[in-house]
Amino acid sequence: MKQELIDAQRQLPIPDQGLMIDGQWTAAASGQTLHVVSPIDGRPLCTIAAAGRADVDRAVQAARRSFEQGVWSRMAPAERKKILHRIADRIEAHHAELAVLGVRDNGTEIAMAWKAEPGSAAGTFRYYAECVDKVNGEIAPTPEGTLGLVHKEPVGVVAAIVPWNFPLMIGAWKIAPALAAGNSVVLKPSEDASLSLLRLAQLCLDAGLPPGVLNVVTGTGNEAGEALARHMDVDILTFTGSGPVGRLLLKASAESNLKRVYLELGGKSPNVVFEDAPDLAQAAKVSAMGIFRNSGQVCVAGSRLLVQRSVHDEFVERLHNIAASLRVGDPLDVTTEIGAVSSARQLAKNLAAVQTAQQQGARLRVGGQALQPVVGGSYMAPALFDGVTPDMTLAREEVFGPVLAVMPFDDEPEAVRLANDSTYGLASAVWTGSLSRAHRMVRAIKAGVVHVNTYGGPDITVPLGGVRQSGNGHDKSMHALDKYLDLKTAWIQL
Repeated sequence: MKQELIDAQRQLPIPDQGLMIDGQWTAAASGQTLHVVSPIDGRPLCTIAAAGRADVDRAVQAARRSFEQGVWSRMAPAERKKILHRIADRIEAHHAELAVLGVRDNGTEIAMAWKAEPGSAAGTFRYYAECVDKVNGEIAPTPEGTLGLVHKEPVGVVAAIVPWNFPLMIGAWKIAPALAAGNSVVLKPSEDASLSLLRLAQLCLDAGLPPGVLNVVTGTGNEAGEALARHMDVDILTFTGSGPVGRLLLKASAESNLKRVYLELGGKSPNVVFEDAPDLAQAAKVSAMGIFRNSGQVCVAGSRLLVQRSVHDEFVERLHNIAASLRVGDPLDVTTEIGAVSSARQLAKNLAAVQTAQQQGARLRVGGQALQPVVGGSYMAPALFDGVTPDMTLAREEVFGPVLAVMPFDDEPEAVRLANDSTYGLASAVWTGSLSRAHRMVRAIKAGVVHVNTYGGPDITVPLGGVRQSGNGHDKSMHALDKYLDLKTAWIQL
C-alpha cells in the first residue's frame, strides 16, 4: 500500500452511475438520480441512479429469468467454481481502485479499507468458490426396499441489502455464497456507499458471470429497498443494518410472499476485562481500536467496556492516553489512524449521543467533539466515557460512532449480568489469563461471537451472526450456504 498509488487513484474522476440489470447498465426508469457526497471533504463525487419499483421489478425478472433458464443454476459446479475464482482474480487486479473508491465514498481509513474491503472480498469469493463442488446431498437410513434421498438445491432469487460501513466486504459475504449455491441475486447497496459494489458488478461480468445472475439496483431504502422486500418473486432477503429497518423488512415479508428474511442488526457488544488479563497494555490498545477504528462504524464494535474494579482506573487511564493520541484525518493518508464519519447526518447523530450521555451524568474523559482536519469533511474525536451506569442511553443503544462507555464490575457473576444486560447479542470479548474462566464466560455470554484475549479478526472460516435483537442467520463460513439452499426429499419405493 503506497501513498503514491493511493493519490493517483483519488485523482480519477468518477462517472455517473447507472443500474446493472440483466448485464446492461441503464438509467432509472424515472430518470431520477442521487448525489454522492464524499465525507472526506463534503464535495460531490458523482450521481447514482435512484431505482424505483419498476426498476426493481426489471431486476428481479432478470434474476428469475437467468435462474429458470439455468445459465448459472444448472451450470456444472466445476464451471461455477472457475468463474468465482476469476471474480476473485479481478478484485485482486483492481485492489487499489476498489479500496480508494470505497474510501472516497464512505470515509474508512485506507489502512483498514485496504484489507477489509477488496482484500476480504477476494478471499470470500475464493472461499466459496472452493465450496461449490463440496456441497453434497444425503442418503437416509431407510428400510430395505426404500431409498430416501435429500437433495440440496438453490432457492432461486436472493435479494441482498447491504450497509454503508463495509459495503464490499459485507456485499461479498452475501453475494458469494448465494452464487456458490446456484442462485441469482439482486443487490441493493446503501445509497450512502454504492460505488465499490457497482464496480464489483462490472468485474463479475468481465469474469464471465452470465447476465442477469447478479443485478444491482441503487437508490433509497424507502423506494428500492421496500420494493425488493415486498416483491412477490424474491425468495430470500438478506440484510445487514439497523433494527428498525429489520423490523420493516419482516413486516414486508409477512405482507407479501413470506420470503425468508435473514437479519444482522448490529449490537451493543460487551468487552469484559478481568484483573488477570495477561497484558493490560495490549488489552487497552486492542479494546480502543475495537470501538474507534472506522470511526466506530463497525457492527461488532466493543462499545460497552466492562472493567474489573481493581484495575478500572489504571485501564481507563491507558484508554485515555490511546484515544487522545489517535490521529484523526484524511482517510486516504496512509498515516491516518481514524478516518471520516460516513456522513454529516451520522456525525450529528454521534454528537447528539455524546450530549445525551453528559446530560445523564456520564463523565467524558476525552474527545467527543467534531473535528475539521479536512475542510468540509465529517470527522470526530474518539470519545471515552466512564461513570456510565446500566440504565443510561449510552449503555443500551447503539451509537454506531467512536463513543466508548466504560463500566466497572467486582466479580465474575456481575460481569456476566452486565454483559447480558442488553437487548442485543452480536459480539463480545473476554480478557483473562484463566482458561477455566474463559470457557465459563464463552458459555455464559449471550452473543454470536465471543473473542478471548483479542477483539476482532475472525476470518471467513467461522460464522458471524447474532442472537436476540441482533438478528438471525449467519454470514461467513460453510454455514452461510444453508441460507441459500433448499432441502428436497425424494422417497423412492424400489
